[in-house]
Amino acid sequence: MAAAVGGFLFGFDSSVINGANEAIKDEFGLSSALSGFVVAVALLGSALGAWLAGRLADRWGRTRTMFLGAVMFLVSSIMTGLAVTTADLILWRILSGIGIGIASVMAPAYIAEISPSALRGRLGSLQQLAITLGIFTALLSDQILQSVAGDPSAELFWGAAAWQWMFFVGAVPAAVYGWIALTIPESPRYLLSRGRHDEALAVLATVDADPQGAASAVENSIAQDEHNAAHSSLRGPCLGLLPIVWIGILLSILQQFVGINVIFYYSTTLWQAVGFEKDDAFTVSTITSVTNVAVTFVAIALVDRLGRRPMLLVGSVGMTVSLGLMAVAFTQSYEIADPADPGEVLTQLPGGWGTTALIAANAFVVFFGATWGPLVWVLLGEMFPNRIRAAALGVAAAAQWIANFAVSQSFPWLLDAFGAAIPYLIYTAFAFLSFWFVLFKIPETKGLSLEQMEGIHVERRHRTSA
Repeated sequence: MAAAVGGFLFGFDSSVINGANEAIKDEFGLSSALSGFVVAVALLGSALGAWLAGRLADRWGRTRTMFLGAVMFLVSSIMTGLAVTTADLILWRILSGIGIGIASVMAPAYIAEISPSALRGRLGSLQQLAITLGIFTALLSDQILQSVAGDPSAELFWGAAAWQWMFFVGAVPAAVYGWIALTIPESPRYLLSRGRHDEALAVLATVDADPQGAASAVENSIAQDEHNAAHSSLRGPCLGLLPIVWIGILLSILQQFVGINVIFYYSTTLWQAVGFEKDDAFTVSTITSVTNVAVTFVAIALVDRLGRRPMLLVGSVGMTVSLGLMAVAFTQSYEIADPADPGEVLTQLPGGWGTTALIAANAFVVFFGATWGPLVWVLLGEMFPNRIRAAALGVAAAAQWIANFAVSQSFPWLLDAFGAAIPYLIYTAFAFLSFWFVLFKIPETKGLSLEQMEGIHVERRHRTSA
């Protein structure tokens, strides 16, 4: 749970700007395009942070890299609130993104490396639970600060506006994360890779019934990797990378290309389309984020019983059906002038189609939150061999952030050009594709030790060659 605090910061920091966005736009005189870039640039920073984290973790260790992420969170939270120009606002948003990227890699890697095999799935799912709690807390704190001040631009405490305090609040969990990173033990697998046998044995004694046996298995795996240099590098015969690295990259991309962040980033627009007023739409968006938190407990309860593959396959089917229904519903949409602002246009759904879209959207959140949301992080933390785990996870997470950026930036353009039906149809296609990808490419890892993972991949390579 301590390691998963990084996931909380990940969720909090990526969502806290939602409540401050309009105030920042007015404060800095940003155009709509530049305002969108200020929001999205953190995603590019996250890709950079994820890539860096994989490399730093192998040099410095897992906990030191966590601490670096905490420092970046702390500095960016304070400095974003104190920004005075657009340039330094963007700079601090990038720094915030780098911290998010580091946390997105280090939490699943550390949790996987320190967890007993029988509990690794549910403990790995705590990362997603923490992310969803972070998102919810950010939305809630934004709403509270706005309610107290009356307006995000209004002065709140000590001369700072409410929108500034929305960022300042993030310094508290950042400081907690930094303290945690200094107090939790280093990953035993990292310690063994550095020849620090006694330290690793002391950590393994707290989580494994046979610490000496676990240490020997890890050391044997490291020795095998060192004997075969190809397994100590990400480089391989498949477009320059090992096949298992590509599997991680594609798994990450598919998690984003089903469009989950469209539901959260643009949910107010969706709920207005099905008939909610603007204020009510914000409340429904908050309820959706609570639903996302609640269904994560389903994954925690079932992942080590049912396994990763069955749950992902069920999730793919559920997402395909629910997204398909949303695409069909929005083929019936029409546009009207906004009564509150005649210059604006609102998308509306007639009669039962609005109800269909509402139910389908929430079903999509349920299927994603119980399967693909948490289980992709579980798999990324456990599927790579020891010697490349951190670096490979960093590359896969970087791909995930770039995919997130692509989806969040393309949706408004697709919406304006084609209406909502086309983007939801595209997400349906990727959800359908995700089923076949899991069926043919993702091995079951339930109950296996991390050292046994390489055996699975070797067996699959041999089977493919045959």
